[in-house]
Amino acid sequence: MLQAQARHAPAKLHWVARDDKERLELAYTVAEIEGLHVVAVGSPVHQRRQERARAYCLHQLVLELHGFGVEQLFMEARQPTLNTRDITTVQHARYTLPKGTHFRVDHLPGAGEALLWVADIVAGAVRAEKLGDPRYREILGDRVIDFPVRVL
Repeated sequence: MLQAQARHAPAKLHWVARDDKERLELAYTVAEIEGLHVVAVGSPVHQRRQERARAYCLHQLVLELHGFGVEQLFMEARQPTLNTRDITTVQHARYTLPKGTHFRVDHLPGAGEALLWVADIVAGAVRAEKLGDPRYREILGDRVIDFPVRVL
């Protein structure tokens, strides 16, 4: 499903725009991909505090990824000012890592990189579980580690 979407559609795959059958297919497809998916969950978040909550989650995500030996994070590009906020957040998170640690963040257009769609699928599955529908998250099994982030 991911390959077909990447070849034939110029737009990004959006979890929220998929029906139940497609979401199940997407979850099964992602479950077959080697590796681990790490998700920072900060909720509930008031609409006016979304960017602040994102920064808290991103900060904690950098620390968690560092613990797994990750040195580079690819994120979906947004508006230039918002991308700059993400970079600043990662820079601040690096200050809490051991001296000499290398960690880099790069922004990529969502429509151009199908692997970013995996993050959307995993986040959608985790969110569905938090809202009471665990089916997709169960399909992903132990390939997903999600941890709570206290957002202020």
